[in-house]
This record gives sequence, structure tokens and C-alpha cells, in this order.
Amino acid sequence: MRAACREKEVNGRRYRCFFELTLQLIGGKWKPVVLYHLAQDGVLRFGELRRGLPGITERMLTRCLRELEADGLVRREVYREVPPRVEYALTDLGASLIPVLRDMRDWGARYEERTAGRAFAGEGYEPRPQPPEGGPGA
Repeated sequence: MRAACREKEVNGRRYRCFFELTLQLIGGKWKPVVLYHLAQDGVLRFGELRRGLPGITERMLTRCLRELEADGLVRREVYREVPPRVEYALTDLGASLIPVLRDMRDWGARYEERTAGRAFAGEGYEPRPQPPEGGPGA
């Protein structure tokens, strides 16, 4: 086992290794899902995000979005109109996480198929990830 690393701090986050820092930024049940939805749909309003994430409370979504914005992964734009309109989108830094999130999605699809003995497919289910062109399975 490797020797313990010294503690570091960036933007008020204390961590010993890069993996720990990454988990602090995108860890939890909802942050990766919020990031993934923003990657899929581009710009979304709060209500659109809320409807796309059954099970998340308004309070939790607000908290996730605030933390992701504070960490520079999500951009929040407020339009001065009546009623007020607020839109969320990935920053360049947030978009740089998308390959990692897609790899996690693909791993989940393989896990589902292996453990369930089949893939859940059809209307109402997320489409199966397609192998990249020229990659394994292509």
C-alpha cells in the first residue's frame, strides 16, 4: 500500500488525493445525474430539471445546483423578466466531466445486463449506449 499523502486544500475543500477531490465535487446521489442531464439537454430551466429527476426534492436540487455553480461546473443565468427565468448549463469545466460520466453510464449498462441477465429495453427505458465507432464492439 502506498504511503499516505499529505493533505491539501483548494477552494475550501480539504483532500489528500485527486480521486477524493473529484468525489467531493461530483459525489452524492444527485450531482452526477444533474450534470448528465445538462450534458444531454444543454440548457435547462429549474422546472425542466426537476421534472426530469423524479425523486429529487426541490430543496435538494437547489442545493446541488448551488454547489455545482460554486465549484464552477454549472453556469446559472438569470433573465430579468416577469416571471423571472433562470437557466442552467454546463461550464467548460463541467463539460470536461462528460466523458467520465458517460463511462460511468456505460459501466452501469454492462452491470445491469450482467447481473439482471438481460437488458431492460424498450419504451420508457433509457436507450442502450452504443459502442464508439472503431471501438470495441464496433
